[in-house]
Amino acid sequence: MRMFEDLLPAVEKGIMDAAGSIPVVFKGIERSFERSATMTHPSRHDHHELTYMRSGKAEFLIEGKRVLIEKGATLVIRPRSAHSIRVLDGSADMMVLYFGFSRHGLVPGQAQDTPLRSTDIAPQTLEQFIHFASGNEAPEGGKPAEPYLLLRGRSRQDIAALVERILRENRKEAYGRELVMQLLAMELLVVLARGLREEWEESLRVRSGKARELVKIARDYIVENHDRDLSISDVAAYVFLSQGYFTRAFRDETGMSPMTFLMQIRVDHACKLLEQKDIKVSGIATQVGFSSPQRFNAAFRKHIGMTPMQYRRQIQGGQKGHERERT
Repeated sequence: MRMFEDLLPAVEKGIMDAAGSIPVVFKGIERSFERSATMTHPSRHDHHELTYMRSGKAEFLIEGKRVLIEKGATLVIRPRSAHSIRVLDGSADMMVLYFGFSRHGLVPGQAQDTPLRSTDIAPQTLEQFIHFASGNEAPEGGKPAEPYLLLRGRSRQDIAALVERILRENRKEAYGRELVMQLLAMELLVVLARGLREEWEESLRVRSGKARELVKIARDYIVENHDRDLSISDVAAYVFLSQGYFTRAFRDETGMSPMTFLMQIRVDHACKLLEQKDIKVSGIATQVGFSSPQRFNAAFRKHIGMTPMQYRRQIQGGQKGHERERT
């Protein structure tokens, strides 16, 4: 039994060491409003508020902006954003979670069912976690454009299932409840990040000009970083797109895959370096971003039709011919 008592704190510490701070749901409730129900005074608090609309339709007023929420939609209201709600017709059934980011986890010796205090919640933003989950750094400075996030896409069923699980777990008095809640909260925010990316990509399909602009940014990024250990997933993440969508958009705009373009840029750079006699072929492979001379040789032959050494001899032969003509 002692081993199990030590296990959860050890697991939680491992999560904290890896993430620095972790999302924690500290309150979960189910709400049902009748038609014309309105919060007489706007609500404002220091935590993120997630509302999933099970059924019905409601209008939220968030920092003076009217937001329509219908069945299946998920709304995340940022901390300290004033908001009220009005049901438009019939009734509205919704699930609501309040969450923050814990830097310290449970205090040593604190019971598993001890409520979190406001001082236990770190003032992190949802955007920071979303960028962390997708492998990108959060942008520095600047106030978020909107006081809320709204998702209506394919991820709604996954979000609904997770919110239901969190509410069920929150009602239990089971051993390890707090750790399970933390893990479910982490999973929920990753699903939110995926949902936001899906909606971003869907908006690009409508606004093809934006997709064209992002492909241009990606092309420039590849050119500037082709000598690094660069992967297509790295480039896709740079313009906040999934690898699959990015590859299709890139091919549509350029007529080639991102990998073909990357190889072409590397080979073009290698051709310039091969004109210099004092640089070894193996050294050129590293300078233009290839992990080995073998990969360099294979890519070079595919694009140029000869090996790097053959290309160098051909270039040098041509230079000698020009020198003899001048003399």
